[in-house]
Amino acid sequence: MNLILIFFIAISLSMDAFSLALAYGTISLTKKEINLLSIIVGIYHFVMPILGMFIGKIVLSKINSDILIFIIFTVIGIGMIIESFKKEEKVNKMKLLEMIAFGFAVSVDSFSVGVGLQSITNNYILSSLIFSLTSFTFTYIGLILGNKLNMLIGKLATLIGGISLILLGIFYSI
Repeated sequence: MNLILIFFIAISLSMDAFSLALAYGTISLTKKEINLLSIIVGIYHFVMPILGMFIGKIVLSKINSDILIFIIFTVIGIGMIIESFKKEEKVNKMKLLEMIAFGFAVSVDSFSVGVGLQSITNNYILSSLIFSLTSFTFTYIGLILGNKLNMLIGKLATLIGGISLILLGIFYSI
């Protein structure tokens, strides 16, 4: 198994999680929410490549995942933009369902990587574990940095984060 190649794939799979976590971190998540969301993303990045290996070719031929990602990012982004205009100081906390949708949205590419994983390695579990740990780390760092950004520029960071999510959703659907 080529561990260097697997690691570079893991980094590339984690970059969208990082960028979205950076944007989503601007809504002042608690430490518990940051940990839980990072764990959810890590779990998805472990499971999705394995699922991709087993059922990927069938599913990818029948479902347009780009449209699904566009919808998820747009809904989350609109929610963040609305949140940035609220006058109250207390920000609504992220619900578990939102975390699950976020995790799914940033791990769909792991599913498609799973389709071709057999051509790279025979050790699917170790590869998925590397994907999982890398995406957990990138998500965690993105959420922490987004939270710091929110402390520096406040509601503007949330507005920019929401707009970024919508633009990423549009980018995915093109």
